[in-house]
Amino acid sequence: MVTAMAHVTEPHPQSARHPNLVLIGYRATGKTSIGARLAEELQRPFVDLDQVLVREAGRSVAEIVAQGGWAEFRRLEKQLVARYRDARGLVLATGGGFVLDPDNVAALRKNGIIIWLTADPAAIQARLFQDQPRDANRPSLTGGDTIREVAAVAEERAPLYQAAAQISINTTHRSVAQVVKLVLAALKSEEAKNLGG
Repeated sequence: MVTAMAHVTEPHPQSARHPNLVLIGYRATGKTSIGARLAEELQRPFVDLDQVLVREAGRSVAEIVAQGGWAEFRRLEKQLVARYRDARGLVLATGGGFVLDPDNVAALRKNGIIIWLTADPAAIQARLFQDQPRDANRPSLTGGDTIREVAAVAEERAPLYQAAAQISINTTHRSVAQVVKLVLAALKSEEAKNLGG
C-alpha cells in the first residue's frame, strides 16, 4: 500500500524527469484513493497533503479548525504547498479547499499537471455519509451539516477547480481502477498535444 510521505523524498530517477500529477477536487471525489493507485501504477511517490499537514501539526483537521479556524488551516496548508513547489515526479493529493488560494495553484502548476476529480453531489453525499462513523475529522465548511453543504460549496468552487485544471475526470459511478485508466489516457493525450502530435 502506498502511504503519504512526511517530507519530500527523491522520486524514482525515471519519474523525477516528469511533472507532478496534482489531484484537486471537492471532498470525497477520490483524490487519496485514486492518487495512491496512480502512484503505484506509475511507480512514483504519493503525497496526501492533508495527511502530511495533520501528521506534522499533531492535530486533526477538526482540531486545527476548532482552535484556529479555517484561516489557520489554510495558513498551514499554504506553507506545506510551498515546500512542494520545486518537487518533480510525485503524485500529490490536495485538500478540497486548495484552490481557494491562487498562490497554491501557481506553486503546484509550476512543475505539475493539475487533474480535477469531480463527482455528482449525490455521490459525494453518499461517500461522506458512508465515511461519517470513522471520519470525524472533516469539519463543516459552512457551520451547517457536512452532508447538506456539499452541493452549495462544490458549486461555488467549481469555477476555481475548472480554471486550475488541465484535465477533468468524473468519478461518479466509476471504480478507482476505471478512473486511473481514464487519467492515464488523458495524460497521454495531453502529452501528445504538448508535442504537437
